[in-house]
Amino acid sequence: MLHRHLRLRHVICFLETARLGSLTGASLALRVSQPAVSKTIRELEDMLGVELFERAGRRLALTDAGRLYQNHAGAALADLERAQRLAKGPPAERLKVKVGVLPTAAAGLVPQAAISFRVNNPDVVVDVMTGPNWLLLSLLREGQLDLVVGRRPPVGNNEGLSFEQLYWERVVPVVRSGHPLLASEWSYSDLKLFPLMLPPQGALIAASVRAWLHSVGIVDPRPAYENVSLAFGREVLLRSDTVWFISEGVVRPEIGAGLLTTLPIRNELLGGPVGITLREDQKQSTETAAFVVALTTVASLAAN
Repeated sequence: MLHRHLRLRHVICFLETARLGSLTGASLALRVSQPAVSKTIRELEDMLGVELFERAGRRLALTDAGRLYQNHAGAALADLERAQRLAKGPPAERLKVKVGVLPTAAAGLVPQAAISFRVNNPDVVVDVMTGPNWLLLSLLREGQLDLVVGRRPPVGNNEGLSFEQLYWERVVPVVRSGHPLLASEWSYSDLKLFPLMLPPQGALIAASVRAWLHSVGIVDPRPAYENVSLAFGREVLLRSDTVWFISEGVVRPEIGAGLLTTLPIRNELLGGPVGITLREDQKQSTETAAFVVALTTVASLAAN
């Protein structure tokens, strides 16, 4: 229980004295006399039954008890100040643009666009959610996202949605640096000799990857892994001879760093468009429209 004679002035006076390390400094900051500060500190120490300061000339140093009291009293005073502000009026809700991002776009395009957007919209929160295309499109339809940066919605699932292409994203086979296939000439049939990591059946690129494998004679591919996650895929590739078919944008930083390497293949059509999907009935906010401009500008600069 708090001491019945404890007042807020005792706490404030103690915290200022502890912060400044002297009675003179605290008296100037609080605009009271030095004897008044000294008297208030003594009253607080008497109520607590401990010394809060070690006195050495004009300088004061906190005792162990003083440091403990400073930590907890400071936090309590901050909470009181916050409570006072909230009681006077709740803070205005910050504007927000909610962006769904396919992992392939999360590594390059969207971060650059977000940084560019923030230059002219410093008070707007960019709320980013990554996930598979089908989930992001579902959240967009429900109004939980303002836009999605990802693959074109598949036929049959594009009603009420508009799509603007930003760029064409290749799907590539990638391996670790030093992989056996990089050491000599190889044929597509050699892919059967190594574990394959393919996109899961629900991924939009899954059908095109399997169709390509079928076209080069791997009729019934039996993947060791089904995955589109960079964190998992990177670790498996670095620790094994696995070949991963994945959108190039997902692994571009790892390729640039020399950790992973793309296997050359003859099929540039293995991939698909990446762009912005919006609801057709959506009245775009100013913030959403500005983020769309940032995306298109960054994509345009990257293409030139």
